[in-house]
Amino acid sequence: MWSFFSFRSKKQYKDIAPDEIFLDSQNLPDFDIYQFEGHIEKPISKWSLSLLSLLFICVGVVFVYKLWVLQVAESSQYAMKSDNNRLADSIIFANRGVIFDRNETPLVWNDLNDKNGDFALRVYATSSGLSTILGYVKYPTKDASGFYYQTTYIPKDGIEKIYDSVLSGKNGAKMTETNARGKETSLEIVEYPHDGENIHLSIDAGVQKSMYNAMLDYASRAGYRGGGGVIMDVHSGEIIAMASFPEYDSNTLSIGSDTEKIKSYLTNKNNPFLNRVIGGLYTPGSIAKPVIAMGVLTEKIINPRKQILSTGSLSVPNPYNPDKPTVFRDWKAHGYVDLREAIAVSSNVYFFEVGGGFGDQKGLGISNIEKYMRMFGFGEKTGIESYGEKAGVIPNPAWKKSLFGKEEEWRLGDTYNTSIGQYGVQVTPLQAVRAIGAIANNGKLLYPTLIKPNTSYESLSTPVPLAESDFQIVREGMRMTVTQGTAKSLNFPFVKVAAKTGTAELGPTKSLVNSWTVGFFPADNPKYAFAVVMEKGKANNQVGATLIMKDVLEWMNLNAPTYFE
Repeated sequence: MWSFFSFRSKKQYKDIAPDEIFLDSQNLPDFDIYQFEGHIEKPISKWSLSLLSLLFICVGVVFVYKLWVLQVAESSQYAMKSDNNRLADSIIFANRGVIFDRNETPLVWNDLNDKNGDFALRVYATSSGLSTILGYVKYPTKDASGFYYQTTYIPKDGIEKIYDSVLSGKNGAKMTETNARGKETSLEIVEYPHDGENIHLSIDAGVQKSMYNAMLDYASRAGYRGGGGVIMDVHSGEIIAMASFPEYDSNTLSIGSDTEKIKSYLTNKNNPFLNRVIGGLYTPGSIAKPVIAMGVLTEKIINPRKQILSTGSLSVPNPYNPDKPTVFRDWKAHGYVDLREAIAVSSNVYFFEVGGGFGDQKGLGISNIEKYMRMFGFGEKTGIESYGEKAGVIPNPAWKKSLFGKEEEWRLGDTYNTSIGQYGVQVTPLQAVRAIGAIANNGKLLYPTLIKPNTSYESLSTPVPLAESDFQIVREGMRMTVTQGTAKSLNFPFVKVAAKTGTAELGPTKSLVNSWTVGFFPADNPKYAFAVVMEKGKANNQVGATLIMKDVLEWMNLNAPTYFE
């Protein structure tokens, strides 16, 4: 029976003669003598040829089928894919504008290194105290396929956000052609990008750094949880420095890779994202006294030379319990003081009496206290170029009823406490420096700005129509605060400073305080006003906001003395 094995066993080749195998090697040139002189070669079998032929037929069928699919069945689809692979639209990212300080020092610029990818990274100067002014951005974002679904920088805070329309520019577009290997063969610019405009701030980065570092230093000494400081030109409203402590790092938030550090910002109870100069509300304490003094002088409540005795407290009879009078305390016994001296030594008793009245002494009254506080800009936003500004609070009878109920009446003690900047008064450091600036410049309530004006700039202001002679009296009292009062640490040989200090007690136990200092310089020709507050320090500490301003002015004397000219 025929079988595969019988097929394989059948003789498939003819007999070969010996003379056909054994050849004389001498007759063969280049013959390998070490190789066997001959061997038998079997021809390829028909079976193998059949299998090989079948294989080639299968490959050919598959090839023809694929070719049919490519050229006929799905020709349009593959043609579209071919075009898309060959031509591609892409974005040319515009560079954001550079941010400079008033001395042309770059504070934010662009890193154009090719390793960054398609767009430039923003680089923020590492100089202290700038983050809450500058803010930060988030970058354009693409998906796994390389498609940009977010094509612009997203501003998150500060100048980056406020002036995004100026800084951002306009993206361009390009069309690239690639070959089958994915190599770019041609480039065509469809639309050129327009880079954003540069911005010049009024901020002096050096002064800013010195203020922030001083706050950081004294906070560690006295346990303050935060602080804010500001210096303003009293003629233009330009902000020279505006430091808020603590702060975040703009580079860290912009890049977003250091998750641990970002988490520490988010969990920090002292809130490094808060710009305390514009968004921090604080009880002003005695720094409100110069404003109250302007009201007292304008309303002719008292002759500025008349003296009032401070024995350390003021006792007001209690009609409901004559044996237990209400006592309003001074921080110390000052003896007899007039208005200038009362400002210098910060006599609470003096301002209790001229603010609320006592005995034969007429008082300003809560309505007038509110009137003059608002006249000097308290209780309203300044309009500075920033997010998060607060308006503050000026207490009055209506405010008390809305807060504590309709049955709650306004009392004389409420007026007393308001007249020394306590009770419900809440202000920002920017409002404080604006008010002091109006006292320094004879009644121009400026609108502060973070932008360095051009030469044609005219400062915006609201008039405070009070007598220049009254402004002068208050300025003299503030100068006496430095020469013989509570701010002697600011008595320098290189510049005359006028100031007012304040300590606001916090909480029912009064174990914590806010420490304030406000003022202007030069005292005899004011150019700049300042305000510094240190937040929630220990009540018995000997380190206050005045020492911070002392360090700043000493730094300016060594490094920027032109501010004193």
